[in-house]
Order: sequence, then structure tokens, then C-alpha cells
Amino acid sequence: MARLRKEALRRIAADAQLQRRYELLCSIPEVGTVSAIHTLAELALLPEDRDVRQWVAYAGLDPREGSSGAAVRKRVRISKVGNRHLRRALYLPALVASRRQPQVREFYERLQKRGKNKQQALLAVARKLLHAIYGMFRTLQPFDGTRLFAFTPAKTT
Repeated sequence: MARLRKEALRRIAADAQLQRRYELLCSIPEVGTVSAIHTLAELALLPEDRDVRQWVAYAGLDPREGSSGAAVRKRVRISKVGNRHLRRALYLPALVASRRQPQVREFYERLQKRGKNKQQALLAVARKLLHAIYGMFRTLQPFDGTRLFAFTPAKTT
């Protein structure tokens, strides 16, 4: 595993665009070396002309409504049609962010108060992180959690 990680980092360093994107991914506090390599490898397959909605659909994090005729309406779920490896690469950073980052934790808890279960809220965080990665790659700016998650601190009396 260490040899593969070292080889992946060597190949990333050989390409200026991949190196810059790797550095941007590592600017997210919850993304470590392995998650950055994994995410970068999956996103490198996407053509440059895709928009963020296509990235979300590619990851399988887009909502799909299940219905059967006019009578049966199922709950809205993620499609899971997309790349499971990308979803897996985003899962652990989303989990850690929902526990350690105040803005992300507030977003996660707000979703739970609105009736979402823990898994749904966590996948919403993963989707937000994918949106952040898209924006970082387009603007070449490092991660800024305050821009992605609207955080309103609790009032103390």
C-alpha cells in the first residue's frame, strides 16, 4: 500500500494540473493523503466541460424520486447510479467534517432537525463537499468552509 501511495504521489507530482488539484484537495481539513489521491483519481476521469450537477450525478449523489404510476410514491433517495468509488472517497471526509468542523456540524444537525436521518444528512454533507471541490478546481482557490456552509453561531444569553 505504501509503495502504491508513493507511486501515485510521484505521478501526481509529474503533472502540474494534477499537483495543483491535489494541493487544493489537501486544503480541506478532513481530506488526508489517501482520500485526496482516491478522489483525484476518480475525478480525473471526468471531461473538463462538465458542470457541478453532472459531477453530482456522476458520483450518484443526486436525488431520485421513486414513483409507480399515480398511486405509489416512494421516499426520495440518492440515485446510486454513479461512481461508487467516488462516493466512498467522499464518505469519510464528510463523516469527519460533520464531527469536527463547526459549520459542517451545524448544517448536519439542521438537516436532522428537519427530519433527515443520519445517513441522509451525511450524504448531503458529502454532496456539499463535492460542490466545494468543483468550485476549488474552477477557481483554484483553497477550501473555505465559511463560504460553503452558512454558519450562524448559537446566541448566548
